[in-house]
Amino acid sequence: MDLIKAIIMGIVQGVAEFLPISSSGHLAIFKQLLNIETDTGIMFDIMLHFGTLVAIFIVFFKDIRQLIIGGFSIIGRFFYNIYAFIFRHGKGYKKIIANEYDRFVMLIIVSTIPTGIIGVLIKDYVEKASENLLIVGICLIITAVLLKIADKTREGKITAADATYKKAGLIGIAQGIATMPGISRSGTTITACLRCGFTKDFAVRYSFIMSIPAVLGAVVLDIPDLIESGSDTSLLFNYTIGTIVSGIVGYICIVFMIKLIKKKNFSFFTIYCAAVGVIAIAGHFIR
Repeated sequence: MDLIKAIIMGIVQGVAEFLPISSSGHLAIFKQLLNIETDTGIMFDIMLHFGTLVAIFIVFFKDIRQLIIGGFSIIGRFFYNIYAFIFRHGKGYKKIIANEYDRFVMLIIVSTIPTGIIGVLIKDYVEKASENLLIVGICLIITAVLLKIADKTREGKITAADATYKKAGLIGIAQGIATMPGISRSGTTITACLRCGFTKDFAVRYSFIMSIPAVLGAVVLDIPDLIESGSDTSLLFNYTIGTIVSGIVGYICIVFMIKLIKKKNFSFFTIYCAAVGVIAIAGHFIR
């Protein structure tokens, strides 16, 4: 892969990962209509995902730092309570979920479980669906409808302090369904958060931060394939530049989405997804 292509792939990754246009849907259309091979190698795919993960960590550094601290605190209090049960006859228990960030951690975990289950169950179907422009087009139109719903939904008042685990589970189900090619992950989860009554700020924070376990899981699953297939280290410089570009573009897109969700105006993306969906459906019958 030459440097120009690596940069282009980095831009595509950074844009499609965070804007509500469905990266998987566009990839499927790109391959089917233009008959272009887009497989750039497992190593590059992992590095591109790493770039966008870095962007999330930079934008939400304070939240993620507190979530990591909260996660270890929960584990620590859990084992302390086991100690208190065994050696102190149940005296001196500590509350495991002690603050808002502790609850945020548990909400993310609850959301991740149904996402993972659905992702595994429909993995084969998703791969087949990505080869069918009719399905991709319908899913893009579904994304347009979801974005329209988000525009029409009033802002709620729920934050991490009072969000229920039931709502977290529903949002996790929404994220799992969004693995279908053409259904935007960010658009779907933000819409689900708003429909669950979350504040705009918490909706966008929750949507992007809950993507971290999903992206990390995908990267981890790709590592065995990377080891098996090997990697072309001669292209490492180009890969690195592409990764940096994906991180920079991803950062810009996240900041843009934060501003967009405050205005709650997805009109452009609604029209865009609907138009591309219609084109994909037409392409299915024309080909």
